Amino acid sequence: MNGFQSAGGRLAGTLLGRLILVLPLFAFLLRLGGAPLFDVDEGAFSEATREMFERGDFLFTYLNGAPRFDKPILIYWLQSVGYLIFGPTEWAFRLPSALAAIVWSYATYFFARKRVGEDAALIALAVACTALGPFAIGRAATADGLLNCLLALTLFDVWRHLESGRRTPLLRAFVWIGLGALTKGPVALIVPGTVSLLYCASRGEWKTWLRTVFNPLGLLILIALVTPWYAYAYHLHGQDFINGFIMKHNVQRFSGSLEGHGGSAFYYLIAVPLLLLPWSGLFVVALTKLRAGLNDPLQRFLWIWFGFVLAFFSLSGTKLPHYVLYGCTPLFILIGVHAGNARRAWPHLVLPGLLFVLFALLPNLFDVLAHSTLGDGFYRAQLGRALEVADSIYIGATVSGLMVWLAYVFFPKVSLIKRLIVTAIIQVGLLAGIVVPYAGELAQGPVKRAGLKAAETGGEVLFWRFTTAPSFSVYRQAVTQKGDPQAGQVALTRTDRLPVDAPVDYLFREGGVALVKVKP
Repeated sequence: MNGFQSAGGRLAGTLLGRLILVLPLFAFLLRLGGAPLFDVDEGAFSEATREMFERGDFLFTYLNGAPRFDKPILIYWLQSVGYLIFGPTEWAFRLPSALAAIVWSYATYFFARKRVGEDAALIALAVACTALGPFAIGRAATADGLLNCLLALTLFDVWRHLESGRRTPLLRAFVWIGLGALTKGPVALIVPGTVSLLYCASRGEWKTWLRTVFNPLGLLILIALVTPWYAYAYHLHGQDFINGFIMKHNVQRFSGSLEGHGGSAFYYLIAVPLLLLPWSGLFVVALTKLRAGLNDPLQRFLWIWFGFVLAFFSLSGTKLPHYVLYGCTPLFILIGVHAGNARRAWPHLVLPGLLFVLFALLPNLFDVLAHSTLGDGFYRAQLGRALEVADSIYIGATVSGLMVWLAYVFFPKVSLIKRLIVTAIIQVGLLAGIVVPYAGELAQGPVKRAGLKAAETGGEVLFWRFTTAPSFSVYRQAVTQKGDPQAGQVALTRTDRLPVDAPVDYLFREGGVALVKVKP
């Protein structure tokens, strides 16, 4: 099943193989707190966690004083542990996702190693922690890194049960499903339930599926884990919880475009190769082996897992790139299995090379956008600092990274797999160490400094003509409401929505952000 050995050399036991084994720690912990919290999502999750401490209520979440029905409770509990240990820092809020992504990566490796061999498992591990999508979601203070980890653990244990009939992996799978339901809701049940159904149906094993899904002890475990919090949430908020969490953030996300996040049915056909960079070429290689792979039970299970998630979220009205990551874990393994079937190197290196060029050109591109009429005026104002923020370290690092990559990938005696591994390491190093902190400073640096300034100023602060910036409340360490400020009050506003002659004193102004005090 493992075609890696024809790719130009083994990885197991080599220095590069040993480097891959520590790569998840490098990918998910390097400068984890190097960028300010990104709005809206990171800011909203982090502020909801902070308000748990402010309110002394750790059983339900609130955002700027209003009930937050978006997600269940587990990710907030984990973030609160980071908050207790490290305080209200970017590192603390992102740490649960990073640790979950590290577990996700190693779980993929250990599952694959027993079934497809050490070399293919090492490739799967490298893909899991360096591909663009997992890298991004594993470093974000949101629920998705944790959910991806739990879905992977669930379906790995489902397969262990299906291949051996053992009860212990099945019971573990119910634990992971319960924790997933406490992380993001019904999707934690839908994905493993449907994937296992489709796989068993493809083999005519209907009774096996029924025994798997309706295992009495497993269902008791699931009910024991999930029921207490959901019952409490319903007791506390009644129909508002049903309308907010079940209807709006689950049913409406599937049936319609929520918060403007729509897209065509082909959205994820474009998103998947981008999310897999720099491994997209090997994904195409694996696709060419799909028909033959379906004859192998494990590969059939993995392709069904990916195919269901792709189809399900392609039909969903609300589309965000990270949704399809729920089905990308099997691709990590399939890429490892079929890596040895790759032939010409250049098709696999074009897109990663363009990405490295993009890193070096980002300040200039952002500057062009800032002086255009495209997009929102607030973000154009934020990007107006692009050339100023891009210091010599940024330019030197991105250009040097591009030069090192060019020198290595054109070295004729290096196999394609080794070139891709080095490409992935350079990509992660540049993104984590340089590019993401730069982008974060542009997009969120002024908001962070405005929040810190507001904390120094004290007193009530309002969002004025500002849709939302929950990270501001995190840095201010206080709830921030929307409203029109009266004389003497302080407000955070957007510079593009504030008249030049507005009767205000500027306490802070940078990019598209202004902290103002209304004159008497």
